[in-house]
This record gives sequence, structure tokens and C-alpha cells, in this order.
Amino acid sequence: MSKSTMKPGPITLDVVGLELNAEDRRRILHPLTGGVILFGRNFANRKQLTKLTAEIKKLRSDVLISIDHEGGRVQRCRTDGFIHLPAMRKLGELWGSKNKSTHAAESAAIAIAMAAATACGYVLAAELRACGVDFSFTPVLDLDFGRSGVIGDRAFSRDPQITFALAKSLNEGLRLAGMANCGKHFPGHGWAEADSHVAIPVDERSLKQILNDDAKPYEWLDLSLTAVMPAHVIYPKVDQNPAGFSKVWLHSILRQELGFEGVIFSDDLSMEGASVAGSVVKGANMALEAGCDAVLICNRPDLADQLLNGLKVSKAKQAESAVRLNRLMPTALAPTWEELQSEAQYQHAKGLLQQLKLIL
Repeated sequence: MSKSTMKPGPITLDVVGLELNAEDRRRILHPLTGGVILFGRNFANRKQLTKLTAEIKKLRSDVLISIDHEGGRVQRCRTDGFIHLPAMRKLGELWGSKNKSTHAAESAAIAIAMAAATACGYVLAAELRACGVDFSFTPVLDLDFGRSGVIGDRAFSRDPQITFALAKSLNEGLRLAGMANCGKHFPGHGWAEADSHVAIPVDERSLKQILNDDAKPYEWLDLSLTAVMPAHVIYPKVDQNPAGFSKVWLHSILRQELGFEGVIFSDDLSMEGASVAGSVVKGANMALEAGCDAVLICNRPDLADQLLNGLKVSKAKQAESAVRLNRLMPTALAPTWEELQSEAQYQHAKGLLQQLKLIL
């Protein structure tokens, strides 16, 4: 199969360093690869990042280059001109700021918080796209119950209505800069106390409780949500499998009940929360059978090779997933970094965030 006729496969994997080595190239060229996810170790400066993304696109123009870039403590690029964006809780605090003695003051605080969220989304997407990154796994839609250390200030709010409104505003900023979005971690990682990177979290609440609270932002965002990442959390009152391996959560609830038509990404299959599958190939099979379109494997090149060598995907499944994945690819040409600095929208968004003291 020539590079020009390849379609994106279901595996999103990472690369080792600041430039591609021979093993990275081999993995990216594999027909099961559909995406490359970047981490802090892949960023030294803008020039290097832009060169790396161009190298990847030269190998496979159809591969989606993604990154975890939310703001706050989860932001991979934060030097050499990149604005260090606030944690999303800061936007929730703007919404709920105290000095609201009148209805007008309350309405103004809400409007300012929503404008700030749009500005964050625009800056985030515009800067990444200027360096050749297509997509970021953001926003976090988990509710802040004050229980989960791994979520914490990454969440907008405890209130699903505030979370929905600020996420929709942030998504609009992403869209204006030509980037899709990804709500995570469905149906909600805010209640479970364990960190799914190093443990297998369990949430004992009922389906009704979760649907009436945590899952509401997904329901309300509806067509404006382009991708979803399920949680490596087990909800035993609903299914014995973690949400990312569960047909109940992904097919029956997310696809059928909530009508979600976008891309479903598994969370990283090397995380402890995915270990219930027994092996990375079994985990990927479970995720794809449950309804995922793409599976992530990060920080373990050996496991990436196991997946590339051992995963069997039907042509029909790969074709269906490829159609969805292609919708996440930016369609408009992004400005260069230099062009971005003089762009009116970018300067406006940056100025608003500075005025609100959300950035330095």
C-alpha cells in the first residue's frame, strides 16, 4: 500500500524524542497507525517542534498529530513564546466570583468567564497549529467533587451547567482557530479517588446519579463535541468493565442514548486502569469492540510494537473509524508563528487573558 492511498488506522502512538529515529518512522508508516501523540519530551522549542511535525507529515500526511495541552499543570509546550494558560478551575472561579451583589453583576461575571474560555481555546489551538499540531485532547468535562487528585483543578467546576457552558465556550475558541475538541473522561472521573495512571479506580454510584450529574455536559454539548475519551474507571453498578472497554457505556449510552457521532479515543492503554484487559492487544480489542475508533498507547514503544504486530482490525471497522478520524483533521491552512503574532484575533484573546490576570 503506498503512502498516498493509506487511510488512518486505529492506533495513536508516540515518538521517543525531539526528532524521529528509524523506529519512530517504521511505526508511523505502519498501516494500523492513524495518529501520533506528543509529550513534553518532544518539545524543546518552537523551531524544533515545527520541524518534528513537518517530518511526521512528510511520512504520512493523513496522520493526526495530537497532544495533551489543557492549560494549568497539563500543558506540554509552555516556553519559547507559548502562553502558559490557566488551569480550567480559574475559569470556573471567574464565573462564580464573589462580588455579585446584583443580577447584572452576576450576568457580567458569567459573560466574562465565557469570553475568557473562548480566548483560552483560541490561544491554545492557534499556537499549536502554528507549529504543526492538529489536535489537543481538551477540554476536561469531569466535575470537581474535591475527591480526585488527578483531576483537581483541571476541572471547570462541580456544577455540570457551568462545566457545559465554559467547555462550549472553550470549544468555540478551538473551532475559530481550526481545531476540533475532545471531551474527557466519559462519563466522569471526578468522583473516583484513585488515579487511573497508577491504579484501577472504582465509582460505586448508580447509573442514574452519573447520568443526572457527570454525564450532563456530554449530553448538552451534543453536536459541538467532536471527540470523546472515556475514563479508565469501573462503574460496577453499570458494567464490570472500565468505561473505555464497555459496550454499555460507549455503544448503548454514549452512541445510542446520547446520540454521539464523533470519534471515541481510548485513554492510554499502558495506564494501570487498562491493566484489567490482561495485555495491550486484548485491551485494544476490547476498546474497539466496545465502540472506540482509536486506541492510545503512550510511553511504551515495546507495547506499541505488540499492538502493531498483533492487532487485527476488520476492513469495515477501519473504514468507519477512518471517516470519523478524518473529520478531526484541520481543513484550513494555519498561519505561521510570525503571522500569528500580528493577527488581531490572537492579540485580542491574549489581551483579554492578561487583563483578567489569567496569564502573566
